[in-house]
Amino acid sequence: MKLITLSTVTILTTSVIYANATEDLRKQVAELKTTLQEMQEQLDKVQEHDAKDNIKFTVDFRSEYNYINYDYDKYRYKGTDLSGTSKGNNALLTTRLFLNMKSSPVDKLTFTGQLAAYGVWGGHAYGFEDPTLKGWSVSSKASDTLFRIRQAYFVYSDTFSNGLPYSFSIGRRQSTDGFLANHREGNTEPGSPLAHITNMEVDAAMFKLDLNKYIKGSFLKTVVGRAHTGNGVETIYDKGGYRPYAIEDGDTNENVDFLVLLGNLYDNGQHKVMFEHASIFNTKGKNITTGAVSADAGTAYLDAISYQMTGVGDMINDFLDETTLFLSLARTQYNPDSKHTLLGSRDNKTGYSIWAGFTIPDMITEKGKLGFEYNHGTKYWTPMTWAEDSVMGSKVAVRGDAYEAYWNFSLMGLKNLTGQIRYTYEQHDYTPNIRCSGWVKPDSVDIKAQNLRAFVRYQY
Repeated sequence: MKLITLSTVTILTTSVIYANATEDLRKQVAELKTTLQEMQEQLDKVQEHDAKDNIKFTVDFRSEYNYINYDYDKYRYKGTDLSGTSKGNNALLTTRLFLNMKSSPVDKLTFTGQLAAYGVWGGHAYGFEDPTLKGWSVSSKASDTLFRIRQAYFVYSDTFSNGLPYSFSIGRRQSTDGFLANHREGNTEPGSPLAHITNMEVDAAMFKLDLNKYIKGSFLKTVVGRAHTGNGVETIYDKGGYRPYAIEDGDTNENVDFLVLLGNLYDNGQHKVMFEHASIFNTKGKNITTGAVSADAGTAYLDAISYQMTGVGDMINDFLDETTLFLSLARTQYNPDSKHTLLGSRDNKTGYSIWAGFTIPDMITEKGKLGFEYNHGTKYWTPMTWAEDSVMGSKVAVRGDAYEAYWNFSLMGLKNLTGQIRYTYEQHDYTPNIRCSGWVKPDSVDIKAQNLRAFVRYQY
């Protein structure tokens, strides 16, 4: 009996000790959790503070190989008949570096910038013909202070009292590789404007209204900017004496300004419709009295509406889910002023273009895509595409037909290291459109152009 009682006392004592120890352990764990939570909150505050106190840098580095060939079956240039000749380059090698910047010093305000370097392997620095001054050597020589800024703008975002979000921005806008062009460039997300009529950097102010509360995914942007500043502002002293930044009289020295309206009409994640209208004031043409290029020759109007379907059907299979279809229609109209010509005519001239394509999974790599595109432009089709989408010039601006196929893929399975193989064929029926050149008459030609491109790209 005494043995049983002793055993019982021992068990009860042990249970009490264990219970007390367990409770102490629970308290210690709870205290440790509280301490860790406080430390995490402090760390979050430090990280948030550091993120706002610093500029975040990212890199986009690309090295590229190009094969180019031009066959001039019918072509006259400055009075010289080049018909029956060919030109080309078997190995054009280039390197492009974008250094991207982003910061948000306070709530509602962000800054975005991009520094750019883009050169030909072994090419002359700054386009000079001095063979001793190479692009790869000037960084180690005391030469000049050249520094290229591709993008630099701030965005302020807020909400009106009725709950409607808005934002405004001023600076050099990110207006290349826009909607639909992102596929052929291997970019996951497109830039802001519609690439069908706009592919050039612009200095402008922007105001945006987010209309998603009324129509799913919709917004409206208004962009006002200057494409060309009048001559006479470069020097303080000239033939007219002291007049810093004054503009000469005469239509060759007028400012060229623009107004752009663009936005999403609808976007539910699968179906997306965007539009853009652009007006270019005092656009460049020719003065019929002097025959000279004039910066006050008339007004140009450009319009585009683009549609994209991301995923065909409703979860039919993985292949169709990863397929993208797109179609875009565009128009340009150039209206010359009195005593001027645009596109070689004193009458209003309208051009049209269609752009269609699709991308599909490559069925070889994990996220690789094959893409196929077709472009057609009429005689007077003249979009704003100074930022060339290929080394042959703007494929989107072709006056004739263009066919393109490309393969975008990851290298060694790394998402930061990608590659592309792309082939582009262009049939020019009229003078190739270069730099939205309203002063050039589109004459009948027969030029066949080909470009085989391959690149390796690192992004982080």
